[in-house]
Amino acid sequence: MRILIVDDNPMNITVVQEMLKRAGYRNVQSASSGDELFKLFGLNERGEDHSDTNMPLPEPEYDLILLDMMMPRIDGITACRALQQSERLRDIPIIMVTAIGDSKKLAEALDAGAIDYVTKPINKIELLARIRVALRLKEEKDWHKERDRRLREELRLAREVQTAALPHPVDEADIAINSIFCPSEELAGDLYAWYRIDEHRYGIAVIDAMGHGISSSLVCMFIASVLKDAMAKLIDPERVVRELNRRALQLQFADQLIQYYYTGIYMLVDVKAGIVEYVNAGHPPGLLLRADKRTERLEGGGPAIGVFDDIQLEKRTIQIGSGDKIVLITDGLIDVMDGEEEEKLDMLFARLAETNGEDAPTIWENDLFSNNSQASRSDDRCLVYMHMKG
Repeated sequence: MRILIVDDNPMNITVVQEMLKRAGYRNVQSASSGDELFKLFGLNERGEDHSDTNMPLPEPEYDLILLDMMMPRIDGITACRALQQSERLRDIPIIMVTAIGDSKKLAEALDAGAIDYVTKPINKIELLARIRVALRLKEEKDWHKERDRRLREELRLAREVQTAALPHPVDEADIAINSIFCPSEELAGDLYAWYRIDEHRYGIAVIDAMGHGISSSLVCMFIASVLKDAMAKLIDPERVVRELNRRALQLQFADQLIQYYYTGIYMLVDVKAGIVEYVNAGHPPGLLLRADKRTERLEGGGPAIGVFDDIQLEKRTIQIGSGDKIVLITDGLIDVMDGEEEEKLDMLFARLAETNGEDAPTIWENDLFSNNSQASRSDDRCLVYMHMKG
């Protein structure tokens, strides 16, 4: 354990060092003033991290600081407050050493970030007991920090895996399919997929799992594996959604009160015939943007997937032609709109229709996915669009 003693009185430093040495603490260093403490930790005279140099700031090398309260120029409370304001240094526990019995000053020191204090003349047994407590707390905090660091690394890796599973854009002579996606966290609860079934037909799906974060993302990865196989083999929208429902009900959780469900819309696009067949399972409707500026909604009734054994579905069919676009969304995009809840979907579709031009995807991305005040919401945002080109 590495301990730093900060005191302007050399005798006090010597006494404390001897106490710690006899107690078995070998790595004990000292600083004779607040100024020396700041210099040691790379702080400027205002107690701020140096920002006027390209040199990396030194990492804290101490597990505990014994800090004298009364020192010239930079006293212990000022130094303690500065250390607490630094993200690099705030996790180092500080025990204030003071000859002052003023309860207000001691309260001020604790408010500044000190975790404990000892009074002069120092009682060896009391000092060592407080040091042991402080070091245990530091050890536990370091363990949690390391665990959090590993978790963040694993989340980043999982995000990369999840992103790699998403499909690449399609840009053929007769059809284009692409997406705009903004997860609210490292891992997303929204999923989109498309698959070329044969020369003329494509399956396109948008899924929104309950919640978001780690649990929803894992459910999404399970759905993705099921969905790709179902699109390739079953093809028909109703059969695909029934298979998704069957597999979702196979998910078993130790807590029987937990049931993961998800909404989804799946459509089969026949480019040659100009026909779209789709099933909507509890999902927000899609929007058909006609080349002649008319709009139609891809409504449809049906419960969410993973709730009922016998799911009641309704397959619908629409005709599409050259220049038509279909837009599929998740409800996180609806929440971007400012207005009454029952009006938000209408407002979103009106905005999509107003900006439906050659550069529509760019406008939609800038308008609905930027990090402005309206778009800063706590849910994933997903938009998938298909364009009939010929």
